[in-house]
Formats: sequence, structure tokens, C-alpha cells
Amino acid sequence: MRIALRTSAHVKKPCMTAVSLASIEDVEARLRSAGYLPSAEIATSVFLADRLEKPVLVEGPAGVGKTELARAFATATGRRLVRLQCYEGLDEAKALYEWEYAKQLLYTQLLKDKIAETIAGAGTLREAADRVAGSEDLFFSERFLLPRPVLAAIRSPDPALLLVDEIDKADPEFEAFLLEVLADFAVTVPEIGTVSALHTPRVVLTSNAARELSDGLKRRCLHLYIDFPSAQRELEIVRERVPGVADQLARKVVAAVQAIRKLDLKKLPSIAETLDWVRALVLLNATTLEAQLVSDTLSTLLKYEADIAKAREHVGYVASAELPATVR
Repeated sequence: MRIALRTSAHVKKPCMTAVSLASIEDVEARLRSAGYLPSAEIATSVFLADRLEKPVLVEGPAGVGKTELARAFATATGRRLVRLQCYEGLDEAKALYEWEYAKQLLYTQLLKDKIAETIAGAGTLREAADRVAGSEDLFFSERFLLPRPVLAAIRSPDPALLLVDEIDKADPEFEAFLLEVLADFAVTVPEIGTVSALHTPRVVLTSNAARELSDGLKRRCLHLYIDFPSAQRELEIVRERVPGVADQLARKVVAAVQAIRKLDLKKLPSIAETLDWVRALVLLNATTLEAQLVSDTLSTLLKYEADIAKAREHVGYVASAELPATVR
């Protein structure tokens, strides 16, 4: 028998109201207010994901802002962010719920006199066990339920956004579990029953394309691919995230990063690494880029020694790179 747990003494009444996104322009303004500079495609995907109440699968290279988009989406809509970080070996128990065994044991110790009264007079071990079994509902109730991210998002008394980060790192079997959750926004706890969402959560899944995701998962999601930004957008991000950076330095760094991404490297620098490089250069009181300075600070931007060596071979090209006049 399944019991829908829509009300509970252990669940607080809703105290937040999610913001409804009125238009793509509204989405863009709200994301910018949350510190995220979206492209038109990103703003459109967020608008549709919110209004259609569909999960959105965000794919792209590491460090291009997929996780930051989920955080900004939550902030823009006034939702509580619940994050599930995926990894190899992640299973339902770690994503859904666990029983607080230590707390159950503590209660058993505190209630040992009552347990003794319960089994008093039992003629056999089987009869005593049957009497204890009659009290299982006490120890397998919401009092001892420890929600993990998926269940926490579903049973949240406030509107929530569930971020399933780096889903491509989880095993295919975990994807199959997610399909049911994304289809019904409900999960079944065998000892209790079916827990249905008080508020339909918004869901953002991110992937670095480490492996191919299943067709079933993709069918249930809107798809958004975020690539490395254009020079114009990257310059805007640098100005937004590193206040006070000299405009000449910002332009030179973005031009250099754009040039480096054209090299045959093992890992191309992401937006996050561009920002790290700018901040490092600001700390060094740099006002522009020179070949020696680029060479000395490449380790801030690139993460593999082979990539750093290759970039140093082209350090003159990198240091002299300029943004087109149309990029403002």
C-alpha cells in the first residue's frame, strides 16, 4: 500500500513563494541581478524550463558556468538550491535517503524499559520478536529519516531547485533511478510510502560529456549546450566578476585567452580560469600583458605542464593578441 505523504507533523508549512518568470527579457534581467550574464539561448532555455516545469540538461566543457547557471536560476526564482554532486558508485541510498541508525539506537536505549514491558510474558523468542515487530513503525518513521538531496528537494516545504551536478560521472544504473523521479517528482520509501512533491521542483542536470547519457534521460529534459564564450561575453564576465580591473588589462587577457584556446591543448582554459588569471594579474599590479609576464603566470591559467610548455612556444602570439574594435 502506498501512502502519499503530503502533510506531516515533521514538515514545516511552506513559507516561500517562487517567482514566476514573465518573459525571456525578465529571465535575462533576473539572472544578471544574480551575477550571471546569460546569452539569449541560455535565457530562453531557463524561461522554458521554468514555465514548462521540465528539467534542463546543461552540457559543455568544464568551467563554462553550468553550475553557476543553476545557482543563478535558483536565486532568480527565489528557490532553495539543493545540490547532488555525482560520482562513480553513487547509488539511490546516497541520493535519496538514509535511516539515522545512531538515533534509532539512542531511542532504543532510552525506551528499553518500554521494550521490556512489551515483551514481558512472551513465551517464546518468536512471540517476543513478533511483539517488537509491531513497533517497527516507530523506528522507521519520518522521525528517523535522513533525506539526501533528491528526497530533500521533493519534500521541501519551500519551492526548490535540484541541481544534479556532473551526471555523466554517475553510473548508468543511477540514470535509470532518476528517470522515475524526473517523470513523477515522487519517490517511494518502502517503510513509509510514496512521497510526492509539495511543490514541483525545477531541475538542472549538468554534464561535461565524460560519457554518453541515455536517450531516456535526454527525452525527459530540455537540452542546453554552453560552449566557451565569445570574446564579447567573456569580456563582460571579466568586468562583472573582477570589479575595478583596468579595461586595457581586461581586453588583453580576454584576447590572450581566446588566442590560447586556438592551440592544440589537452585542456582549454575555462571562464573560471580566465577570472583566476585576471585576479592574479591585478594582484601583480599588471596594467597590460607582456611576453615575460604571460610566461610567468601561465600556470594560473593552464593545468597541465605540456599545455604550459606549448603555450610558451607561442607566448609572443598570445601576448600580442588584440580584441577587434567591435568588441566593447
